[in-house]
Amino acid sequence: MSAEETRRRQRAWLAGGAGLTAVATIVGASARRSLAERGSVCDDPYAGEDFERLDSDRARVVTTPDGVPLAVREAGPVDAPLTMVFAHGFCLRMGAFHFQRMRLGEQWGSRVRMIFYDQRGHGQSGEADPQTYTLTQLGQDLETVLQATAPRGPIVLVGHSMGGMTVLSHARQFPQRYGRRIVGAAVISSAAEGVTRSPLGEFLKNPALEAVRFTARSAPKLMHRGRTASRSLIGPILRAASYSDLEVSRSLDAFSQQMMNDTPIATLVGFLHALEVHDETAGLWTLLRIPTLIACGDHDLMTPDEYSRKMAASLPQSELVIVGGASHLALLDKPDAINEGLVRLVDRALPGKLTLRYRRVGERLRDRWRRHG
Repeated sequence: MSAEETRRRQRAWLAGGAGLTAVATIVGASARRSLAERGSVCDDPYAGEDFERLDSDRARVVTTPDGVPLAVREAGPVDAPLTMVFAHGFCLRMGAFHFQRMRLGEQWGSRVRMIFYDQRGHGQSGEADPQTYTLTQLGQDLETVLQATAPRGPIVLVGHSMGGMTVLSHARQFPQRYGRRIVGAAVISSAAEGVTRSPLGEFLKNPALEAVRFTARSAPKLMHRGRTASRSLIGPILRAASYSDLEVSRSLDAFSQQMMNDTPIATLVGFLHALEVHDETAGLWTLLRIPTLIACGDHDLMTPDEYSRKMAASLPQSELVIVGGASHLALLDKPDAINEGLVRLVDRALPGKLTLRYRRVGERLRDRWRRHG
């Protein structure tokens, strides 16, 4: 996206107040009409895609110290040479990593164990006290998941959007884990700080949104009864920002909208404040120790690519991937570019070791077959 196009899109977002809501509603409605129109004349490449496939993976529940049950799914052998742990973004759930689970799972096979979990208040995980809806708490939740599911062996962390901030929060709070157990990290469509200066930040200043926040704090039961009205304010903006004005599959759009719509209003409002005040730049110092992937779409309105460029500039061992024609949900609308970056990250984090160990396991099995043949 050119600088002029970026400024033009951001000017629409900077309308402020009720005007911002109106702009987002119009954009969202226009996008939905466009999708409906395309659906009548174009094939949907994901029409037969089962976006719930991840639900068939091994399931477990990890309970945090404050009693919140976190839903966890995993694929791959428990003794795989490498474990990858995926943290999803705001108003999403672990299913947002559908294309990483399916395509990378096929590519790596038994060499990599993949662990996915729903952040507190999202997906199948339990809701919690809204006071705990902070990036600091999410970093601690990630540590709880790591201790319960990956007590040994090398780990690569992958975070998208708020999940990327979760990785940075974890790096800030648990620096001793990096370079020893945690050997690589990917921060996708995210930001270390400064979201208040982005189009999302301008949305966070919306007076109408402040009214929703006040109701959530002072009258949560009323908020629950009025959740349709609350979503009418916030939902169109999130949907419009998720894919910008890009053309996407109707099935993919429906899947992402369903994830957003399933997010409780209290979760949505609570974490909006966390995004507004977050500053996880200290975590970047920890990531200096390991190979990293910083990736973002060039049509990202939530966390524009300038934030990714800034992070990558501070991390000499990082690879920066700006995905052309991709939105904030680049991991869904341009999964191949993200997956290829993750493959390169793993190769840099454990150069040759996955292949070497895979061969050694095969050699041991062949020796055993010969002895007992």
